[in-house]
Amino acid sequence: MSQGLVTMSYIAASILFILSLSGLSQQETSRRGNYFGMLGMAIAIIATVFGGHVTAYAILAGALLIGGTIGAFAAARVEMTQMPELVALMHSLVGMAAVLVGYASFMEHSSTLIGAEKTIHELEIYIGVFIGAVTFSGSVIAFGKLCGKISGKPVMLPARHWLNLIMLIATVFFGYRFLAGAEAGAGLVPLLIMTAIALVFGVHMVMAIGGADMPVVVSMLNSYSGWAAAATGFMLSNDLLIVTGALVGSSGAILSYIMCRAMNRHFLSVIAGGFGSAGGGEAAEIEGEVQPIEAEETAALLRESKNIVIIPGYGMAVAQAQHTVNEITKLLTSQGKKVRFAIHPVAGRMPGHMNVLLAEAKVPYDIVFEMDEINEDFPNVDVSIVIGANDIVNPSALNDPNSPIAGMPVLECWKGETTIVMKRSMASGYAGVGNPLFVLENTRMLFGDANDRLQALLKALQS
Repeated sequence: MSQGLVTMSYIAASILFILSLSGLSQQETSRRGNYFGMLGMAIAIIATVFGGHVTAYAILAGALLIGGTIGAFAAARVEMTQMPELVALMHSLVGMAAVLVGYASFMEHSSTLIGAEKTIHELEIYIGVFIGAVTFSGSVIAFGKLCGKISGKPVMLPARHWLNLIMLIATVFFGYRFLAGAEAGAGLVPLLIMTAIALVFGVHMVMAIGGADMPVVVSMLNSYSGWAAAATGFMLSNDLLIVTGALVGSSGAILSYIMCRAMNRHFLSVIAGGFGSAGGGEAAEIEGEVQPIEAEETAALLRESKNIVIIPGYGMAVAQAQHTVNEITKLLTSQGKKVRFAIHPVAGRMPGHMNVLLAEAKVPYDIVFEMDEINEDFPNVDVSIVIGANDIVNPSALNDPNSPIAGMPVLECWKGETTIVMKRSMASGYAGVGNPLFVLENTRMLFGDANDRLQALLKALQS
Protein backbone atom coordinates (compact mmCIF):
# COMPACT_ATOMS: atom_id res chain seq x y z
CA MET A 1 0.00 0.00 0.00
CA SER A 2 1.42 3.39 -1.05
CA GLN A 3 2.01 6.15 1.48
CA GLY A 4 -0.59 8.31 -0.26
CA LEU A 5 -3.23 5.60 0.15
CA VAL A 6 -2.29 5.20 3.82
CA THR A 7 -2.68 8.94 4.34
CA MET A 8 -6.09 8.92 2.63
CA SER A 9 -7.14 5.97 4.80
CA TYR A 10 -6.09 7.85 7.92
CA ILE A 11 -8.06 10.91 6.83
CA ALA A 12 -11.14 8.75 6.20
CA ALA A 13 -10.75 7.08 9.61
CA SER A 14 -10.39 10.47 11.30
CA ILE A 15 -13.59 11.71 9.65
CA LEU A 16 -15.42 8.57 10.75
CA PHE A 17 -14.19 9.05 14.33
CA ILE A 18 -15.51 12.63 14.30
CA LEU A 19 -18.86 11.39 12.96
CA SER A 20 -18.83 8.74 15.67
CA LEU A 21 -18.44 11.33 18.43
CA SER A 22 -21.16 13.42 16.83
CA GLY A 23 -23.51 10.44 16.71
CA LEU A 24 -22.82 9.47 20.31
CA SER A 25 -23.94 12.91 21.49
CA GLN A 26 -27.60 11.99 20.90
CA GLN A 27 -29.43 8.85 22.00
CA GLU A 28 -31.28 8.61 18.69
CA THR A 29 -28.03 8.50 16.69
CA SER A 30 -25.80 6.63 19.15
CA ARG A 31 -26.07 3.28 17.35
CA ARG A 32 -25.04 4.91 14.08
CA GLY A 33 -22.17 6.64 15.89
CA ASN A 34 -20.91 3.26 17.12
CA TYR A 35 -20.96 1.89 13.58
CA PHE A 36 -18.96 4.88 12.34
CA GLY A 37 -16.37 4.29 15.06
CA MET A 38 -16.11 0.58 14.27
CA LEU A 39 -15.66 1.24 10.55
CA GLY A 40 -13.06 3.94 11.22
CA MET A 41 -11.07 1.63 13.49
CA ALA A 42 -11.19 -1.18 10.92
CA ILE A 43 -9.83 1.16 8.23
CA ALA A 44 -7.13 2.41 10.60
CA ILE A 45 -5.94 -1.11 11.47
CA ILE A 46 -5.88 -2.26 7.84
CA ALA A 47 -4.00 0.84 6.70
CA THR A 48 -1.46 0.47 9.52
CA VAL A 49 -0.89 -3.24 8.90
CA PHE A 50 -0.40 -2.88 5.15
CA GLY A 51 1.24 0.55 5.19
CA GLY A 52 4.74 -0.81 4.80
CA HIS A 53 6.00 -0.19 8.34
CA VAL A 54 5.03 -3.64 9.66
CA THR A 55 7.20 -6.65 8.86
CA ALA A 56 6.53 -9.11 11.70
CA TYR A 57 3.08 -10.15 10.46
CA ALA A 58 3.03 -13.37 12.44
CA ILE A 59 3.56 -11.58 15.74
CA LEU A 60 1.00 -8.93 14.80
CA ALA A 61 -1.57 -11.55 13.78
CA GLY A 62 -1.08 -13.33 17.10
CA ALA A 63 -1.47 -10.10 19.05
CA LEU A 64 -4.63 -9.16 17.13
CA LEU A 65 -6.08 -12.63 17.65
CA ILE A 66 -5.39 -12.62 21.39
CA GLY A 67 -6.59 -9.05 21.90
CA GLY A 68 -9.67 -9.54 19.73
CA THR A 69 -10.61 -12.73 21.56
CA ILE A 70 -10.26 -11.08 24.97
CA GLY A 71 -12.28 -8.07 23.82
CA ALA A 72 -15.06 -10.18 22.31
CA PHE A 73 -15.21 -12.37 25.42
CA ALA A 74 -15.41 -9.34 27.71
CA ALA A 75 -18.09 -7.68 25.59
CA ALA A 76 -20.20 -10.85 25.61
CA ARG A 77 -19.82 -11.69 29.29
CA VAL A 78 -19.72 -8.34 31.10
CA GLU A 79 -23.05 -7.20 32.51
CA MET A 80 -24.28 -3.65 32.02
CA THR A 81 -23.71 -3.06 35.73
CA GLN A 82 -20.02 -3.86 35.18
CA MET A 83 -19.55 -1.48 32.26
CA PRO A 84 -18.06 1.36 34.37
CA GLU A 85 -15.27 -0.81 35.75
CA LEU A 86 -14.67 -2.30 32.29
CA VAL A 87 -14.26 1.21 30.89
CA ALA A 88 -11.81 2.07 33.67
CA LEU A 89 -9.88 -1.13 32.95
CA MET A 90 -9.68 -0.26 29.25
CA HIS A 91 -8.32 3.16 30.15
CA SER A 92 -5.58 1.51 32.20
CA LEU A 93 -4.53 -0.55 29.18
CA VAL A 94 -4.24 2.59 27.05
CA GLY A 95 -2.03 4.15 29.70
CA MET A 96 0.18 1.06 29.96
CA ALA A 97 0.49 0.96 26.15
CA ALA A 98 1.74 4.55 26.17
CA VAL A 99 4.35 3.68 28.81
CA LEU A 100 5.59 0.63 26.93
CA VAL A 101 5.70 2.44 23.59
CA GLY A 102 7.62 5.26 25.28
CA TYR A 103 10.29 2.94 26.62
CA ALA A 104 10.52 1.05 23.32
CA SER A 105 10.85 4.31 21.39
CA PHE A 106 13.54 5.53 23.79
CA MET A 107 15.55 2.33 23.39
CA GLU A 108 15.20 2.31 19.62
CA HIS A 109 15.98 5.94 18.82
CA SER A 110 18.25 6.94 21.69
CA SER A 111 21.36 6.74 19.52
CA THR A 112 20.00 7.40 16.02
CA LEU A 113 18.73 10.97 16.42
CA ILE A 114 20.82 14.08 16.96
CA GLY A 115 20.39 17.74 17.83
CA ALA A 116 17.01 19.42 18.20
CA GLU A 117 15.22 16.45 16.62
CA LYS A 118 16.53 14.19 19.38
CA THR A 119 15.56 16.67 22.11
CA ILE A 120 12.02 17.01 20.79
CA HIS A 121 11.65 13.25 20.51
CA GLU A 122 12.93 12.68 24.07
CA LEU A 123 10.50 15.30 25.38
CA GLU A 124 7.65 13.52 23.59
CA ILE A 125 8.73 10.27 25.23
CA TYR A 126 8.95 11.79 28.70
CA ILE A 127 5.53 13.45 28.54
CA GLY A 128 3.94 10.37 26.98
CA VAL A 129 5.30 8.04 29.65
CA PHE A 130 4.21 10.41 32.42
CA ILE A 131 0.62 10.71 31.12
CA GLY A 132 0.46 6.98 30.46
CA ALA A 133 1.71 6.03 33.94
CA VAL A 134 -0.75 8.39 35.67
CA THR A 135 -3.58 7.04 33.50
CA PHE A 136 -2.65 3.42 34.21
CA SER A 137 -2.39 3.61 38.00
CA GLY A 138 -5.33 6.00 38.36
CA SER A 139 -7.53 3.77 36.21
CA VAL A 140 -6.59 0.68 38.22
CA ILE A 141 -7.67 2.44 41.43
CA ALA A 142 -10.87 3.64 39.74
CA PHE A 143 -11.55 0.05 38.66
CA GLY A 144 -11.10 -1.13 42.25
CA LYS A 145 -13.47 1.52 43.60
CA LEU A 146 -16.12 0.91 40.96
CA CYS A 147 -16.19 -2.86 41.49
CA GLY A 148 -16.15 -2.52 45.28
CA LYS A 149 -12.70 -3.99 45.90
CA ILE A 150 -11.58 -0.58 47.21
CA SER A 151 -13.76 1.59 49.44
CA GLY A 152 -15.57 4.43 47.68
CA LYS A 153 -14.72 6.79 50.53
CA PRO A 154 -11.90 9.25 49.85
CA VAL A 155 -8.52 8.38 51.36
CA MET A 156 -6.54 11.56 51.97
CA LEU A 157 -3.02 11.67 53.34
CA PRO A 158 -1.97 14.59 55.53
CA ALA A 159 -0.73 17.56 53.49
CA ARG A 160 -1.84 15.78 50.32
CA HIS A 161 -1.71 18.99 48.25
CA TRP A 162 1.91 19.56 49.25
CA LEU A 163 2.66 15.95 48.39
CA ASN A 164 1.12 16.40 44.94
CA LEU A 165 3.14 19.59 44.45
CA ILE A 166 6.36 17.86 45.49
CA MET A 167 5.71 15.04 43.02
CA LEU A 168 5.06 17.50 40.20
CA ILE A 169 8.24 19.43 40.99
CA ALA A 170 10.17 16.15 41.10
CA THR A 171 8.71 15.22 37.71
CA VAL A 172 9.95 18.49 36.21
CA PHE A 173 13.37 18.06 37.83
CA PHE A 174 13.84 14.52 36.54
CA GLY A 175 12.57 15.68 33.16
CA TYR A 176 15.48 18.10 33.02
CA ARG A 177 17.85 15.33 34.10
CA PHE A 178 16.35 13.01 31.51
CA LEU A 179 16.88 15.44 28.64
CA ALA A 180 20.42 16.16 29.79
CA GLY A 181 21.25 12.50 30.34
CA ALA A 182 19.67 11.38 27.07
CA GLU A 183 22.31 13.29 25.15
CA ALA A 184 24.97 11.26 26.94
CA GLY A 185 23.02 8.00 26.74
CA ALA A 186 22.17 8.01 30.48
CA GLY A 187 18.52 9.03 30.43
CA LEU A 188 17.05 5.69 31.49
CA VAL A 189 17.42 6.19 35.26
CA PRO A 190 15.56 9.55 35.39
CA LEU A 191 12.87 8.04 33.15
CA LEU A 192 12.42 5.09 35.51
CA ILE A 193 12.25 7.38 38.57
CA MET A 194 9.69 9.61 36.88
CA THR A 195 7.59 6.57 35.94
CA ALA A 196 7.51 5.45 39.58
CA ILE A 197 6.51 8.96 40.70
CA ALA A 198 3.77 9.10 38.06
CA LEU A 199 2.38 5.75 39.17
CA VAL A 200 2.24 6.95 42.79
CA PHE A 201 0.71 10.24 41.67
CA GLY A 202 -2.11 8.45 39.81
CA VAL A 203 -2.89 6.28 42.84
CA HIS A 204 -2.81 9.22 45.27
CA MET A 205 -4.98 11.40 43.05
CA VAL A 206 -7.81 8.90 42.53
CA MET A 207 -7.74 7.55 46.10
CA ALA A 208 -8.59 11.06 47.32
CA ILE A 209 -11.72 11.17 45.17
CA GLY A 210 -14.87 9.68 46.67
CA GLY A 211 -17.93 7.88 45.40
CA ALA A 212 -20.08 10.87 44.44
CA ASP A 213 -17.41 12.09 42.02
CA MET A 214 -16.50 8.76 40.43
CA PRO A 215 -18.42 9.43 37.18
CA VAL A 216 -16.28 12.56 36.78
CA VAL A 217 -13.18 10.44 37.44
CA VAL A 218 -14.17 7.96 34.71
CA SER A 219 -14.66 10.85 32.28
CA MET A 220 -11.37 12.42 33.38
CA LEU A 221 -9.45 9.17 32.90
CA ASN A 222 -11.04 8.86 29.47
CA SER A 223 -9.52 12.23 28.66
CA TYR A 224 -6.14 11.16 30.05
CA SER A 225 -6.19 8.00 27.92
CA GLY A 226 -6.81 10.17 24.86
CA TRP A 227 -3.83 12.38 25.59
CA ALA A 228 -1.75 9.26 26.23
CA ALA A 229 -2.75 7.97 22.80
CA ALA A 230 -1.86 11.33 21.25
CA ALA A 231 1.54 11.23 22.95
CA THR A 232 2.03 7.73 21.56
CA GLY A 233 1.22 9.09 18.12
CA PHE A 234 3.95 11.70 18.46
CA MET A 235 6.44 9.05 19.55
CA LEU A 236 5.56 6.81 16.59
CA SER A 237 5.07 9.68 14.11
CA ASN A 238 1.55 8.40 13.48
CA ASP A 239 -0.86 11.15 12.44
CA LEU A 240 -3.97 9.08 13.05
CA LEU A 241 -3.02 8.34 16.65
CA ILE A 242 -2.40 12.04 17.23
CA VAL A 243 -5.77 13.06 15.78
CA THR A 244 -7.70 10.27 17.50
CA GLY A 245 -6.01 10.87 20.84
CA ALA A 246 -6.71 14.59 20.63
CA LEU A 247 -10.39 13.89 19.85
CA VAL A 248 -10.76 11.54 22.83
CA GLY A 249 -8.72 13.76 25.14
CA SER A 250 -10.56 16.97 24.34
CA SER A 251 -14.04 15.39 24.33
CA GLY A 252 -13.33 13.71 27.67
CA ALA A 253 -12.12 16.99 29.17
CA ILE A 254 -15.21 18.83 27.92
CA LEU A 255 -17.50 16.11 29.30
CA SER A 256 -15.76 16.27 32.68
CA TYR A 257 -16.20 20.04 32.75
CA ILE A 258 -19.89 19.78 31.83
CA MET A 259 -20.48 17.18 34.54
CA CYS A 260 -18.70 19.31 37.14
CA ARG A 261 -20.88 22.28 36.21
CA ALA A 262 -23.99 20.11 36.53
CA MET A 263 -22.80 19.06 40.00
CA ASN A 264 -21.90 22.64 41.00
CA ARG A 265 -18.32 21.57 41.55
CA HIS A 266 -14.99 22.83 40.27
CA PHE A 267 -13.02 20.44 38.10
CA LEU A 268 -9.73 21.31 39.80
CA SER A 269 -11.25 20.81 43.26
CA VAL A 270 -12.43 17.33 42.28
CA ILE A 271 -8.95 16.42 41.08
CA ALA A 272 -7.09 18.10 43.94
CA GLY A 273 -9.15 16.88 46.86
CA GLY A 274 -12.34 15.36 45.61
CA PHE A 275 -15.60 14.68 47.26
CA GLY A 276 -16.05 14.86 50.99
CA SER A 277 -13.42 17.43 51.86
CA ALA A 278 -15.38 20.67 51.98
CA GLY A 279 -17.66 20.13 54.97
CA GLY A 280 -17.06 22.42 57.89
CA GLY A 281 -18.52 20.21 60.62
CA GLU A 282 -20.56 17.10 61.34
CA ALA A 283 -23.35 16.27 58.90
CA ALA A 284 -26.87 16.34 60.34
CA GLU A 285 -28.21 13.10 61.79
CA ILE A 286 -31.12 11.49 59.96
CA GLU A 287 -34.03 11.29 62.40
CA GLY A 288 -37.53 9.93 61.85
CA GLU A 289 -39.38 6.75 60.96
CA VAL A 290 -39.76 5.27 57.53
CA GLN A 291 -43.19 4.45 56.12
CA PRO A 292 -43.08 1.17 54.20
CA ILE A 293 -45.42 0.38 51.32
CA GLU A 294 -46.25 -2.74 49.32
CA ALA A 295 -46.60 -3.29 45.58
CA GLU A 296 -50.41 -3.38 45.67
CA GLU A 297 -50.59 -0.03 47.49
CA THR A 298 -48.08 1.41 45.02
CA ALA A 299 -50.25 0.21 42.13
CA ALA A 300 -53.27 1.91 43.70
CA LEU A 301 -51.35 5.19 43.94
CA LEU A 302 -50.28 4.94 40.31
CA ARG A 303 -53.84 4.25 39.14
CA GLU A 304 -54.95 7.50 40.77
CA SER A 305 -52.03 9.50 39.35
CA LYS A 306 -51.78 11.38 36.09
CA ASN A 307 -48.23 12.74 36.22
CA ILE A 308 -45.54 10.16 37.07
CA VAL A 309 -41.75 10.52 37.09
CA ILE A 310 -39.34 7.57 37.33
CA ILE A 311 -35.82 8.21 38.68
CA PRO A 312 -33.43 5.33 37.90
CA GLY A 313 -30.22 4.73 39.82
CA TYR A 314 -27.48 2.17 40.15
CA GLY A 315 -29.85 -0.18 41.99
CA MET A 316 -31.89 -0.52 38.79
CA ALA A 317 -28.73 -1.53 36.96
CA VAL A 318 -27.76 -4.08 39.62
CA ALA A 319 -31.23 -5.68 39.53
CA GLN A 320 -31.34 -5.48 35.70
CA ALA A 321 -34.82 -4.06 36.09
CA GLN A 322 -34.83 -1.72 33.09
CA HIS A 323 -36.95 -4.06 30.96
CA THR A 324 -39.61 -4.39 33.66
CA VAL A 325 -39.57 -0.62 34.06
CA ASN A 326 -40.27 -0.28 30.33
CA GLU A 327 -43.22 -2.69 30.57
CA ILE A 328 -44.69 -0.66 33.43
CA THR A 329 -44.10 2.54 31.47
CA LYS A 330 -45.94 1.19 28.41
CA LEU A 331 -48.85 0.02 30.57
CA LEU A 332 -49.21 3.34 32.36
CA THR A 333 -48.89 5.28 29.11
CA SER A 334 -51.61 3.16 27.49
CA GLN A 335 -53.88 4.22 30.37
CA GLY A 336 -53.42 7.88 29.43
CA LYS A 337 -50.92 8.74 32.15
CA LYS A 338 -47.94 11.04 31.60
CA VAL A 339 -44.78 9.08 32.41
CA ARG A 340 -41.28 10.56 32.23
CA PHE A 341 -37.79 9.57 33.30
CA ALA A 342 -35.50 11.96 35.20
CA ILE A 343 -31.76 11.37 34.72
CA HIS A 344 -29.15 12.92 36.99
CA PRO A 345 -25.76 13.67 35.34
CA VAL A 346 -23.93 11.33 37.72
CA ALA A 347 -26.57 8.61 38.11
CA GLY A 348 -24.86 5.21 38.05
CA ARG A 349 -21.12 4.80 37.89
CA MET A 350 -20.20 6.52 34.63
CA PRO A 351 -21.55 9.28 32.34
CA GLY A 352 -24.68 8.17 30.52
CA HIS A 353 -25.01 4.91 32.47
CA MET A 354 -28.78 5.22 32.95
CA ASN A 355 -29.34 6.43 29.39
CA VAL A 356 -27.63 3.31 28.06
CA LEU A 357 -29.73 1.02 30.24
CA LEU A 358 -32.99 2.68 29.21
CA ALA A 359 -31.99 2.60 25.55
CA GLU A 360 -31.21 -1.12 25.92
CA ALA A 361 -34.77 -1.64 27.22
CA LYS A 362 -36.13 0.43 24.29
CA VAL A 363 -37.59 3.18 26.47
CA PRO A 364 -38.65 6.00 24.08
CA TYR A 365 -36.04 8.75 23.94
CA ASP A 366 -38.62 11.55 24.05
CA ILE A 367 -39.71 10.72 27.61
CA VAL A 368 -36.16 10.70 29.04
CA PHE A 369 -35.20 14.08 30.51
CA GLU A 370 -32.07 15.47 32.10
CA MET A 371 -32.13 16.98 35.59
CA ASP A 372 -32.23 20.60 34.42
CA GLU A 373 -35.16 19.87 32.12
CA ILE A 374 -37.43 18.28 34.71
CA ASN A 375 -36.51 19.61 38.16
CA GLU A 376 -38.93 22.54 37.99
CA ASP A 377 -41.84 20.17 37.25
CA PHE A 378 -41.67 18.13 40.47
CA PRO A 379 -44.25 20.28 42.36
CA ASN A 380 -46.78 19.15 39.72
CA VAL A 381 -45.83 15.46 39.89
CA ASP A 382 -48.30 13.08 41.54
CA VAL A 383 -45.91 10.15 42.11
CA SER A 384 -42.13 9.93 41.80
CA ILE A 385 -40.61 6.44 41.77
CA VAL A 386 -36.96 6.28 42.80
CA ILE A 387 -35.39 2.98 41.72
CA GLY A 388 -32.17 2.24 43.54
CA ALA A 389 -30.93 5.83 43.69
CA ASN A 390 -29.68 7.56 46.82
CA ASP A 391 -27.19 10.42 46.53
CA ILE A 392 -28.86 12.01 43.47
CA VAL A 393 -32.14 12.51 45.41
CA ASN A 394 -30.65 13.54 48.75
CA PRO A 395 -32.15 16.79 50.16
CA SER A 396 -29.14 17.30 52.45
CA ALA A 397 -27.17 18.37 49.37
CA LEU A 398 -29.27 21.54 49.36
CA ASN A 399 -30.07 22.20 53.03
CA ASP A 400 -27.14 20.79 55.04
CA PRO A 401 -23.94 22.82 54.51
CA ASN A 402 -21.94 20.22 56.45
CA SER A 403 -23.01 17.34 54.24
CA PRO A 404 -20.20 15.85 52.12
CA ILE A 405 -22.38 16.41 49.04
CA ALA A 406 -23.39 19.97 50.00
CA GLY A 407 -23.94 22.15 46.97
CA MET A 408 -24.46 19.32 44.51
CA PRO A 409 -27.69 19.78 42.50
CA VAL A 410 -30.07 16.86 42.97
CA LEU A 411 -33.41 15.72 41.62
CA GLU A 412 -35.93 17.42 43.95
CA CYS A 413 -38.51 14.64 43.90
CA TRP A 414 -39.67 15.38 47.48
CA LYS A 415 -41.50 18.45 46.13
CA GLY A 416 -44.04 16.16 44.46
CA GLU A 417 -47.15 14.79 46.12
CA THR A 418 -45.73 11.32 46.87
CA THR A 419 -42.29 9.78 46.51
CA ILE A 420 -41.84 6.00 46.43
CA VAL A 421 -38.26 4.86 47.03
CA MET A 422 -37.29 1.34 46.02
CA LYS A 423 -34.28 0.00 47.93
CA ARG A 424 -33.03 -3.28 49.31
CA SER A 425 -32.43 -1.71 52.72
CA MET A 426 -31.82 1.58 54.49
CA ALA A 427 -28.11 1.46 53.70
CA SER A 428 -26.48 4.66 52.48
CA GLY A 429 -25.51 5.10 48.85
CA TYR A 430 -22.13 4.86 47.16
CA ALA A 431 -21.04 8.16 48.67
CA GLY A 432 -21.76 6.86 52.18
CA VAL A 433 -24.15 9.70 53.03
CA GLY A 434 -27.44 9.31 54.94
CA ASN A 435 -30.59 10.44 53.12
CA PRO A 436 -33.36 12.36 54.95
CA LEU A 437 -35.66 11.76 51.96
CA PHE A 438 -36.44 8.31 53.37
CA VAL A 439 -38.14 9.70 56.48
CA LEU A 440 -40.12 12.57 54.94
CA GLU A 441 -43.87 12.56 55.45
CA ASN A 442 -44.69 12.12 51.77
CA THR A 443 -42.14 9.34 51.18
CA ARG A 444 -42.95 5.62 51.12
CA MET A 445 -40.28 2.89 51.11
CA LEU A 446 -40.77 -0.17 48.89
CA PHE A 447 -38.11 -2.58 50.15
CA GLY A 448 -36.69 -5.52 48.23
CA ASP A 449 -34.92 -6.41 45.01
CA ALA A 450 -35.86 -3.78 42.43
CA ASN A 451 -36.74 -6.25 39.69
CA ASP A 452 -38.82 -8.45 42.03
CA ARG A 453 -40.70 -5.45 43.39
CA LEU A 454 -41.29 -4.06 39.91
CA GLN A 455 -42.53 -7.42 38.66
CA ALA A 456 -45.00 -7.50 41.55
CA LEU A 457 -46.01 -3.93 40.75
CA LEU A 458 -46.56 -4.81 37.09
CA LYS A 459 -48.81 -7.74 38.01
CA ALA A 460 -50.75 -5.55 40.42
CA LEU A 461 -51.29 -2.93 37.73
CA GLN A 462 -52.37 -5.55 35.18
CA SER A 463 -54.92 -7.00 37.58
